[in-house]
Amino acid sequence: MKAAVINRYGPPEVLQIAEVDKPTPRDSEILVRVRATTVCAADWRMRKADPVFVRLMLGLRRPTKFHVLGMEFSGVVESVGKAVTGFHAGDPVFGLCGPMFGAHAEYVCAPADRVALKPANIAYDEAAAIAFGGLSALHFLKKAAVKAGQNVLVYGASGSVGVFATQLTKHFGAQVTAVCSTANLDMVKSLGADTVIDYTREDFASSGRVYDLVFDAVGKAGIAHSLRALRRGGTYVSVGPSGGALSMLTDTIKGIWVSATGAAKVVSPLPTGMKMEMSYLKDLIEAGKLRTVIDRRYPLDQIAEAHRLAEGGHKKGHVVVRVWDV
Repeated sequence: MKAAVINRYGPPEVLQIAEVDKPTPRDSEILVRVRATTVCAADWRMRKADPVFVRLMLGLRRPTKFHVLGMEFSGVVESVGKAVTGFHAGDPVFGLCGPMFGAHAEYVCAPADRVALKPANIAYDEAAAIAFGGLSALHFLKKAAVKAGQNVLVYGASGSVGVFATQLTKHFGAQVTAVCSTANLDMVKSLGADTVIDYTREDFASSGRVYDLVFDAVGKAGIAHSLRALRRGGTYVSVGPSGGALSMLTDTIKGIWVSATGAAKVVSPLPTGMKMEMSYLKDLIEAGKLRTVIDRRYPLDQIAEAHRLAEGGHKKGHVVVRVWDV
């Protein structure tokens, strides 16, 4: 089968289209013929070993644990492992890969508990853009216990996690202030945000407004800065820091201190894909209460360009890679 392969760390050009062996599902896995996948932050960070401790996971000098990236996908079930129930060959699905990635290929194996039936009212390329951003946003909002009547600020509202965080926060009945760049103001307003702030013109932390929850969807707002706009005892969520290893360590220490002093509750555990949450997202999409946002679509042989756009930090929603005709 064809796949986008990395054999060394570096810029998008290290990705090469090559023939690799078709995977075989384990007992609890599903083999999916991939229709579409995405390039998310986890993909380009693994490709360039950023932060540096990625090398401890994949290989010090070059990737050795796996060579095919890709976190999320949509496609058609090809076969299922012996222990899998509820899925059959031919089922349209979407989902997340396990820790070995692999969705930037014509076929991928994924744990059955990270796969759900595709929403009936959207295409495969839209379905590929649900799992990573949708599950991340839903997980963190649940951990933050967001509820009706709260004032919530979503920083980075136009990214893959931010578009879902904005919509889900509104679905839970909170008032949403969304922060994004000038180019994305109209798109973010269309997601239902009550107020939209252009960060190139206004600093949300200097406006005088106070929030019950600051949801940093891109890891760029920072704890110290966000505290200026957060009520004491409020909640700060950071989906993932944008800096290197030192920045991540510093933010972790700050988070521990802030939580210990009671200045704010800091929510920062990594999300896990759960079947019930995927089905919940599917139901919201089929009910017309949630949608995906796609910036651009690329064929598999242009995946380097897809990585370049995703890594640039200015995409609207998701960058989709079409593997089979969708």
